[in-house]
Amino acid sequence: METASKRYSQLVVFWLLLLLILVTDLISAPLALFSGIVLGLIIGNPYPARLSTVTKYSLQASVVGLGFDINLYQVAETGFTGFFYTAISLIATMVVGLLLAKLLGVGKKLNHLISAGTAICGGSAIAAVAPAINASEKEISVALGVVFILNALALFVFPFIGEQLHLSQEQFGVWAAIAIHDTSSVVGAATEFGEKALEIATTLKLTRALWILPVVLITGFLFKSEGKASFPKFIFFFLVASLFSTFLSGLSEVYSWLTMLARKGLIISLFLTGAGISLSLLKTISIRPFLQGIVLWVVVASSSLLAVYYLV
Repeated sequence: METASKRYSQLVVFWLLLLLILVTDLISAPLALFSGIVLGLIIGNPYPARLSTVTKYSLQASVVGLGFDINLYQVAETGFTGFFYTAISLIATMVVGLLLAKLLGVGKKLNHLISAGTAICGGSAIAAVAPAINASEKEISVALGVVFILNALALFVFPFIGEQLHLSQEQFGVWAAIAIHDTSSVVGAATEFGEKALEIATTLKLTRALWILPVVLITGFLFKSEGKASFPKFIFFFLVASLFSTFLSGLSEVYSWLTMLARKGLIISLFLTGAGISLSLLKTISIRPFLQGIVLWVVVASSSLLAVYYLV
């Protein structure tokens, strides 16, 4: 009886919060994420298995929708510039991650998952790399948990630091795209900072995600496995959306509507992401890999911030 009552309470709170997000524009990205975290940690997630899949596709659809507000020429320009930034960042992150793993005694496979998640695009990179190294469920869960928690923190910390340092829209967009793990938190943080920052961050982040394919192939060679790369197909649809926005400008009203839905979808995705953080997830994370994830992230975030502050 008590279990049924708890389940009912979870469902009521979940749907009330989701309804509030849907009908109002007062819920910001950080507030949506915070609401989800409160639900997951205190009340409990009523749909733990289903929401993981829903969150993934909701986020991807939202990113594609944002493409209707981005000019293809901007995509090409940012993508070309971003290739250099992301290449340097990726190599440096993987090297520093390896050194930290040896220092802290973190296993080879777990280090590779955490480093790849930090270097490329969080959970998506971890999910893509895991088969190539034959990672265990435990290793995957720990790596995802580390990235998950740091992602939530980034959404609150990055806009605050950006404002305190008076970063320009371009500077913040580049910094967020390089230093934040998952696309959801990159877009969420950039949304809080401004329109131009969102445009740059989204495009550059997707350029960074393209590195999944070569990294998985190299990983398979290094670990002598037959794992196959899982390429993020939503990047292709994002480019298609940008193509429509650039060359079929007569549909601007439709694009505005789709972009509005995408922003709302992003807020919902962040709420669902927060709801995925549970006490059981936190218990799976031991101190050493978590410490590695924190130190690696701080190194990446601080060094990229210095580069952006003085070079961009």
